[in-house]
Amino acid sequence: RDKLLEHRPQIMICDVHMPRMNGIEFLRRLLPQYSIPVIVVSAISSSVFDALNAGAIDFISKPSAQVSSVESFIEELIQKIKIASRAKIVHHPQHAAHSTSGVQAGSDTKLIAIGASTGGTEAITTLLGSLPPDLPGMVVVQHIPPLFSKLFAERLNQVSPFEVKEAETGDRIEKGRVLIAPGNQHLRVKRTGDLFRVECFHGERVSGHCPSIDVLFESVAKEAGSQAIGIILTGMGYDGAKGLLAMKRKGARTIGQDEQSSVVYGMPKAAFDIGAVEKQSPLSQIPRVLSRMLSSK
Repeated sequence: RDKLLEHRPQIMICDVHMPRMNGIEFLRRLLPQYSIPVIVVSAISSSVFDALNAGAIDFISKPSAQVSSVESFIEELIQKIKIASRAKIVHHPQHAAHSTSGVQAGSDTKLIAIGASTGGTEAITTLLGSLPPDLPGMVVVQHIPPLFSKLFAERLNQVSPFEVKEAETGDRIEKGRVLIAPGNQHLRVKRTGDLFRVECFHGERVSGHCPSIDVLFESVAKEAGSQAIGIILTGMGYDGAKGLLAMKRKGARTIGQDEQSSVVYGMPKAAFDIGAVEKQSPLSQIPRVLSRMLSSK
């Protein structure tokens, strides 16, 4: 704490488990007084989401003792530091209860596809907590490491009004259900008659990521066309931009998070710049925008 005041660093890397005061409590005390992008280093544990809720913008899992694991950790940490240098602290209002403001899904809307990266875990948590549970099924790609995706799904299942699970091949996309892409597999949508299911598969990185938002969005464009809505949230890079444009060209409605409410206005900007975003909105207003789109379907 004293070093922060003395040196005024641009970014802080913080462990979760520390002597005397853990990293989560430290962030809760620090950030209201000293706004700084924080990257949390954590073992595989749901406590990382408590740290993100406390204000950290990103996290990285601790490496194993293997040299290759340590080298990979260092490379990934360098990338996250570069992203953090362009990030801003965003405080999303805590929702007291899910909104029941007359969101009604038209018969044409079969699914909602969501993509996010840096800052996305909190954005998705806030968004789902502000929506009623009777919406069309949702499929989500969040750039997140393996194993953490399952923990993230379990956490969302506890704090949101939806049934949330880590996706498995064959899972049906149904009203009131949210499927989260596994952290090391692509997720795509497959249609069988009037039913939509998901397929999870290993593959090369697409648009720099696995899972890739582009892979999801392009499959939705192909399989669901105008029966879908696409939402792209905060994140660095351009993953999801081309896929969202493909959805829009097939008749889907599309929403992009605005710059002010994004931790990193990279992916939403890339999508907006190529004309893939029909409506740009602050995160807090996306439920209302979604409501209007669903009602007009």
